[in-house]
Amino acid sequence: MRLKSFHAKTMAEAMRLVRQQLGDDAIIVATREEEGGGVRVTAAVEEDAHPSEPERINAAVAHRPAPEPEIDVGEAVADALHRHGVPASLAEQLIDAAAGLDTEDPTLALGAALDAVFTFHPLANGGSSRAAMRPLALVGPPGSGKTLTVAKLAARAVLKNRSVSVITTDTVRAGGVDQLAAFTRLLKIKLHRVEDPEALGGALEVSRGNDLTVIDTAGRNPFDAEEMGDLRALLAAGDVEPVLVLPAGMDTVEAAETGLAFKALGVKRLLVTRLDVARRFGSTLTAAHRARLVFCDGTVAPKVAEGLTPLNPVALARLMMPQPEKPAAKPVPAKARAKTRETKAAHAVSSSRTAP
Repeated sequence: MRLKSFHAKTMAEAMRLVRQQLGDDAIIVATREEEGGGVRVTAAVEEDAHPSEPERINAAVAHRPAPEPEIDVGEAVADALHRHGVPASLAEQLIDAAAGLDTEDPTLALGAALDAVFTFHPLANGGSSRAAMRPLALVGPPGSGKTLTVAKLAARAVLKNRSVSVITTDTVRAGGVDQLAAFTRLLKIKLHRVEDPEALGGALEVSRGNDLTVIDTAGRNPFDAEEMGDLRALLAAGDVEPVLVLPAGMDTVEAAETGLAFKALGVKRLLVTRLDVARRFGSTLTAAHRARLVFCDGTVAPKVAEGLTPLNPVALARLMMPQPEKPAAKPVPAKARAKTRETKAAHAVSSSRTAP
């Protein structure tokens, strides 16, 4: 299921955009009037190719599923928000946004609610609009995953044949530069090391013209005025976009206060790490809501070449809603295991005899 929002001056124009981009099978899941005029329509459509009407009917008759118990969509969304520790006021806002939607899918209802309350704007890979592409400076508290995310951003751009420049200002932390240097060597990217705002300005000038320039910064204590002042001076060295990197699963109140502290430095977008290991995303939603931050991307795997994905309402909803448990693998009988070992041993002996 793909979810998309459309903005227009009138409802008729919005519906025309829905039909043009999603087709006649699109389902309208939410509508609302925007402040300052205009309307916003959220629609959903199945991503799979649509079979013809006869094929659809035959398939339905041949593979008619057993009746399932009815699901209270509102209750399912409320249970998910409670399980993730979403504060009551924010949960109530999301539940109200999900209420009355024309869907029996709790994940789609939660996705529509997230789309109504939050904004999603993924980071570009570089190269799509060079004139508008600003260097990205990843900022955040210590241990939030900035260095690994820098490597992931660089790897994603390299795999798309973009030119990349990587700058690190994290020259004090033990092993910080070495870790990033190892990544950039593998990617065959030059790593620029800078220690002060003036040096950063020079590195940015050298990197001008690349499709993507990404800056790794040292972790800053958001509640230490001196550290945040140093970061502010660093960000003023050039026309860069600071992106807040926060791990999922933090304390809710602390995440909100951290988001507000970095918001004061001009941060507008939030990149969430450790989505694959966190079990509760209440702190993530709270930080974005309190600081009015825009969701961009998230990390769902520790490997550099994968696991960085653009966030959208449905993707986040799927992470939050409970998934059906996979059936446990059947144990292999002892005789079968022994037979497998004998086969592997015989194959190894045969290979060694035929090797030159």
